[in-house]
Amino acid sequence: AMADLGAVDEEFEAMKSKLEEMEQEAEKLKKMQDEVGDHVPDSEQTAEQQQAASDEIDMRSIYVGNVDYSATPEELHEHFHHVGTVNRVTILCDKFRNPKGYAYIEFAEKEAVETSLSLNELVFK
Repeated sequence: AMADLGAVDEEFEAMKSKLEEMEQEAEKLKKMQDEVGDHVPDSEQTAEQQQAASDEIDMRSIYVGNVDYSATPEELHEHFHHVGTVNRVTILCDKFRNPKGYAYIEFAEKEAVETSLSLNELVFK
């Protein structure tokens, strides 16, 4: 019976050793994940962060209706640039890439939105 106990002890020690190895490996993996977690790329933003960024852009943007179909983004940029720094001009188009007659202007600063209202009803082209 003593020989059986020796074998059981050996087996127990081997299991303990294997468990320690696994715990060390798990700790290494956790450290690696924590390090990677500190360097999360922008594409991994949370939905809340993306929504907040989108809301912030919306507060700096205006809708422009009745845009001449021949208007270019450059012409709209030129028309609005004295109101504030224009980040982006988007002329919406249909699936055939024909302009729909309206655009969005994104400014760098929120104050430009208020100022841009002074251009309301002005003929652009």
